Amino acid sequence: MPNAAPTQTAAPQTVVSTVGTPIRVYNTLSKQKETLAPVTPGKIGMYLCGPTVYKPSHIGHMVGPVIFDAVKRHLAYSGYQVTLVVNITDVDDKLINESTARKMTMAALADEMTADYQKNLQAMGVDTIDHFPKATDYMAEIVAITQTLIDKGFAYASEGDVYFDVAKDREYGKLTNRSVESMHGDGGGTAERKRSSADFALWKSAKPGEPAWDSPWGKGRPGWHIECSAMSSKLLGETFDIHGGGLDLVFPHHENEIAQSECAHGKPQAKYWMHNGLMQSSGESGKVGGRNTREISEGDQAAQEAGKIGKSKGASAFRDLLKNHQPETIRFFLLSTHYRRPIDYSEDRLQETNTALAAFYRYFERYKRVTGEEFYALEAPKSRAAGEVTAGNSPLLAEVKKHRDEFLAMMDDDFNTGGGIGVLFELVRGLNRWVEQEKLEDADRTAPGFADKVATLQQATRVLRDIAAVLGLFRQPLTQAAGAADDGKFRQLVELFIDERSEARKRKDFAAGDRIRDKLASLGIVLVDRKGVTEWTMN
Repeated sequence: MPNAAPTQTAAPQTVVSTVGTPIRVYNTLSKQKETLAPVTPGKIGMYLCGPTVYKPSHIGHMVGPVIFDAVKRHLAYSGYQVTLVVNITDVDDKLINESTARKMTMAALADEMTADYQKNLQAMGVDTIDHFPKATDYMAEIVAITQTLIDKGFAYASEGDVYFDVAKDREYGKLTNRSVESMHGDGGGTAERKRSSADFALWKSAKPGEPAWDSPWGKGRPGWHIECSAMSSKLLGETFDIHGGGLDLVFPHHENEIAQSECAHGKPQAKYWMHNGLMQSSGESGKVGGRNTREISEGDQAAQEAGKIGKSKGASAFRDLLKNHQPETIRFFLLSTHYRRPIDYSEDRLQETNTALAAFYRYFERYKRVTGEEFYALEAPKSRAAGEVTAGNSPLLAEVKKHRDEFLAMMDDDFNTGGGIGVLFELVRGLNRWVEQEKLEDADRTAPGFADKVATLQQATRVLRDIAAVLGLFRQPLTQAAGAADDGKFRQLVELFIDERSEARKRKDFAAGDRIRDKLASLGIVLVDRKGVTEWTMN
């Protein structure tokens, strides 16, 4: 188990990015955007609530990790030292029930499902997580915090259970702005043990045959909320910078986390609370690649939770989705929406994303034809300063610099990945336009000035490589698994239409050839005839 980080007590200071622009974060606690001012200057601790591992992970489980992986990448690119923690809930009623149904131990089930979750994260390129703490490894810390809350008068023992007394916390409800009267805690068979229906469990007495741990109140197991308080304070300190999670966790989970952590430690748990919109089913279609900057309002929460994709709604195992789609397609799809907005999921939208991505893959092939080198061989700068563009008198580099500045402005303003992806599309269009304008694919490679143009293109394309890496995109060539098969079929279909057009032109049926060209153009597929060969790109 990792060593505990020291409690962070340095006075808050505003630390700006390496290019002098502050990063702004929407804080659910204050209901406004705030300038990022870390607890310890130059360092950021982030905690993201992870899954309860009782079933195979589905696409909804990938939303938070992909978003916060991109957040960490941007913060690191901007000069911060970032520690990202994603917890694993490996003790819970759902785990107990599922392990009983499968006739296996709870620990064995948790290990199996945790391996599934982490394998899917790896496929999605989420490799910036520093710690995956499991609740069962932190029982001593959980018991200690619970005892502290009892000693301070914020919790009470009752028939082997321990409950947090919400009436004793004058700030309870500050995250959601709800009154105590409007909140409800555990009901059912535990109601008579509590002083108020709003009180919530810190420790639950064990039923016969259930997994249990020793405690001053008898054998039992922790409540859900106290697990995260114990793990986050142990790994990041009693006050850390960013606490993240889905919008559905605002209440009761995060509200209760704040209450128990702050009453136990006497200081704020986290400075910034970031909540991503939920994955929901959609039958609609919409364009991928626009600058989607609309953010969620407080009133959207109930609607999002009602439409949330989860196992109860029949979400399929994520590993099955990977059989039909490239991980990069799914990652691109998840980041194409501002993180605070709901994500409308459908198979059509994934297919549309796959088609849109072809614009980049076709450019990578064009880049190789012109320069003789792979796009993926370009080394992406590791920091904002290293990635700065000096345009000189080059119109292309001036345009590229403008797009890079726009991208960074999007990310600095509450990590707007949707807007950033819109900039990526504009950048690749500009690169394609310049290659065509300079006729680089048809040019005499020994002609004066050609080498200089290639060098300019390499410099400009390195910027695409640079800012895409901030989002964790285009890190390596596509594999031949999953959605690559679909992409191959799409390419074959386009090539078939090109062959039909070529045959029509050989017959001097130019009207038919033009119809094929125009129809493909209406779908965003542009044909380019050169030296007896027809090539195609995506607009």
